[in-house]
Amino acid sequence: MTNANDRISWDDYAIKLAEVASLRSEDPFKKVGAVAFDHDHRVIGVAYNGLAPGKTVDLNFWSNRDKRRPFMIHAEQNLLSLFKRGECHTIACTLLPCSSCASMIAGYGIKRVLYKEEYERDQTAHEIFSFYGISTLKIVDI
Repeated sequence: MTNANDRISWDDYAIKLAEVASLRSEDPFKKVGAVAFDHDHRVIGVAYNGLAPGKTVDLNFWSNRDKRRPFMIHAEQNLLSLFKRGECHTIACTLLPCSSCASMIAGYGIKRVLYKEEYERDQTAHEIFSFYGISTLKIVDI
């Protein structure tokens, strides 16, 4: 029998779920996953980055990262579409949200963001989260 103290923490659990969600991404450059939890630690959404459902493209589409970037829907955008404002307390993402997603997260009233990696191209998310009183925590090597 497993001791209750042997269980992983809620934060580690959240990041692990986000990592699994990222495996569904079709983006060959960066696979991102995200998961949302309500105020009682229940999963209310799981998402990943990619194209809109049902959209198919030829393989050449994936070869130029900068040209395809505007067409990609971020994991956080997909995730936020799964619940209403105020229902989510915490989200976990494999990658720190970009500034646009950070603003959307603030608009949804989310209080806490967990992440695993930071994206060097956009560090504004930290300022946005701080401005709105959203706590962040980087989860490293679990």
